[in-house]
Amino acid sequence: MTNPYERFNAEDLILRDELAIDRTLLANERTLLAYLRSGIGLMLAGVTFIQFSQDQWFKMVGIFCIPASIIIIIIGGIRYRSMNSKIMRAKRNSD
Repeated sequence: MTNPYERFNAEDLILRDELAIDRTLLANERTLLAYLRSGIGLMLAGVTFIQFSQDQWFKMVGIFCIPASIIIIIIGGIRYRSMNSKIMRAKRNSD
């Protein structure tokens, strides 16, 4: 995957472009927080299903929810780090 900011020359960036990079950085952080919120919510749902259900079917759903939540948190972290490195590279090029 190529860097989408490679086509821009660092000398040609103006304030509007630098602010757009900052907005992209903040959007990336919000996306990470959404992944974490979803993962934690799914984990809590899984623990709740395991602890308070009487049916075996609900316990199986709870057992499935916990690894799924861990996977969601890991995917969010990987995507955040990947995008953050691209954003920081673009920001360094603009300075």
